[in-house]
Amino acid sequence: MLIPSNCLGLVLLAVAGIADAANKDPDYIIVGGGTAGLALATRLSLGLPKANILVIEAGPAAPDEVRINVPGLRGSTLGSEYDWGFATVPQPPLGNRTIDVNRGKVLGGSAALNYLCYDRASEAEYESWGNLIGSSQWSSSKLFKAMLKSENYTSPADGNKHGTSGPIRSTYNRVVPDFFSAWKPTLKKLGVPINDAGSLSGKPVGVSYQTTNIDPTRYTRSNSFNSYLPLAGPNLVVRPNTRVAKVEFAKRTKPNAPLKAIGVILEDGTKIPASQEVILSAGSVQSPGLLELSGIGSSSLLKSANIPVLQDLPSVGENYQDHIRLSNVYKLKSGLASFDPMIYDNAGPFATAQFQLWLENKISWYDYTSTAYSFMNWNQIFSGNKTAVSALTKLAQSAAQKKNVVDATKIDYLSDPSVPQLEIIMEANFVGAYAYPGGNYTTLLSSVMHPMSRGSVHINPSSPSISTKPIINPNYLSNEYDLQALIAGAKFSRKIATTEPFASIIEGSEVEPGLNIQTEQQWRDFAKSTMGSFYHPVGTCAMLPQKDGGVVNADLKVYGTENLRVVDCSVIPVLPSAHIQTAAYGIAEIAAELVIKEGKKKF
Repeated sequence: MLIPSNCLGLVLLAVAGIADAANKDPDYIIVGGGTAGLALATRLSLGLPKANILVIEAGPAAPDEVRINVPGLRGSTLGSEYDWGFATVPQPPLGNRTIDVNRGKVLGGSAALNYLCYDRASEAEYESWGNLIGSSQWSSSKLFKAMLKSENYTSPADGNKHGTSGPIRSTYNRVVPDFFSAWKPTLKKLGVPINDAGSLSGKPVGVSYQTTNIDPTRYTRSNSFNSYLPLAGPNLVVRPNTRVAKVEFAKRTKPNAPLKAIGVILEDGTKIPASQEVILSAGSVQSPGLLELSGIGSSSLLKSANIPVLQDLPSVGENYQDHIRLSNVYKLKSGLASFDPMIYDNAGPFATAQFQLWLENKISWYDYTSTAYSFMNWNQIFSGNKTAVSALTKLAQSAAQKKNVVDATKIDYLSDPSVPQLEIIMEANFVGAYAYPGGNYTTLLSSVMHPMSRGSVHINPSSPSISTKPIINPNYLSNEYDLQALIAGAKFSRKIATTEPFASIIEGSEVEPGLNIQTEQQWRDFAKSTMGSFYHPVGTCAMLPQKDGGVVNADLKVYGTENLRVVDCSVIPVLPSAHIQTAAYGIAEIAAELVIKEGKKKF
């Protein structure tokens, strides 16, 4: 009922093996039916109609899952059967806490689980991708064109750059709580410009309301499963509930010849051939592990795991980057309604009535997703205090590794006022680190856009198997810059809360961190004990020159191979100042053009 019948039919055809292509060996195998994987598969199906495309996804199809489809139920699938359930190793700077690494295990991938934040980073950041790899096909103009190609914007004109004919629906939320009216004027009073027309156009600095990936026809989540996949032709087969163990390569005819992928081997040992290419779209956490299990990675790691080294590529699984965040929580004044009942009393009469309204496609609290954003540079956060900005910049410079191009790029961003360094989202409910105390709340989530900490994700060499969870070590707060940047964000959130008109929507003292947090040491302790992730891992199969730590080249081909590509957010070299789903779609669109261009020579 919640997913178009043609989408469900396509998946069922593929599962049943009835589709025309199901009885033929695939030409292209895509490992991972997530955000980028299904977008790429659909474009290949349309662009190469004579080629047979196979998508292999470990998770199920879930077309009628309300926890995925209902915007207001976002987050309810985290930790569920649709989540891989990964976690980091204990992080010493966080008091040895582990942090969840939620990733989608379902057709549609992590964009089926995420919080429906739909935005884009600055032009300068996207331009750096092309500069770092030395290719104009990854320029900011090309990336924006690709991201717009994926979008189908349905709200009135707003001055922003939008696509209007792509698969992914985007719109402005039809439910905006009344108290959000305090958001823009408060930030404007603090020196942050209102930016209604540039937030999606490569100029994100400022305060605004932003779009969300919702299909307004039924007010359901729009993702690659329900929006791209129904467009595909009969030459695309999707095989859910199936795990790939590794990529299979032809034997080398010469010692240093490029590896040629000839198919994949499933967890049960079944071999599936691919006549043209194998493409990994398993995400930043699992694409590196598939490479390592296939014999591509650090030779020392592979040898310790007793895996034959086919290609020594030490950067596989390195360069792990993620957005880090803190919460400032405030109780709303009596009479102001929040989203809290839909989370903390979801079986109660109010939430039940609201859900019934959603089922009837009427305006409901269950339409709600994040709306109010502000992206800022450090000069704005510190109100033009050059001494404070300089001190923070010096901490970043101290954290940077010499001759590391990713760190050098982040340092360059600090001197570019068009590049945001901090994001703050105003939420209509309690999102604290501690137990929900009851009542109605608003939360200010502050997130550092370019942490200097970089970590890694690798297979476990003592148990090198696809069924063993990877070792994820982001190195959170491993330098003073990240800690001080995180604290600066929380302090600015407190400043927002004490500035009118925001101050008039809340009552009582700050709930979290609490006004008892005042000294430097208290702020440090609070940050270390409550820091969380925004679940945006990138960079582990970075698109960089091999000498600079790259895993894939400008064509997204893995170094040392001739026909193995990676197409997902693991190729992003530097963490952008945006939620990453729009980048995932853009990467898939560009990758499709690259594959189709080569494929047309053969089909």
